[in-house]
Amino acid sequence: MSAHCQLTDARPGFGNNISPSHRRTSRRFDPNIQRKRYWLPSEGRNIRLTLGAKAIKTIDTIGIEAAVARIRARGVKV
Repeated sequence: MSAHCQLTDARPGFGNNISPSHRRTSRRFDPNIQRKRYWLPSEGRNIRLTLGAKAIKTIDTIGIEAAVARIRARGVKV
């Protein structure tokens, strides 16, 4: 499973570790991805989404129905 959010489309960023001697090595900044299950009342079923922590807070604000509409508008199957 790749580390990306279905709602915000947050993906890993890439950069460098810098040692005290200033040598650089590659590193990866992963988003805080969680698997979360929601009840979707309009369809009468549970859905499981892969979300970042920020997206979970967004769903708490806008609601699951609006969030699923945004995900489907981007062409992602839910």
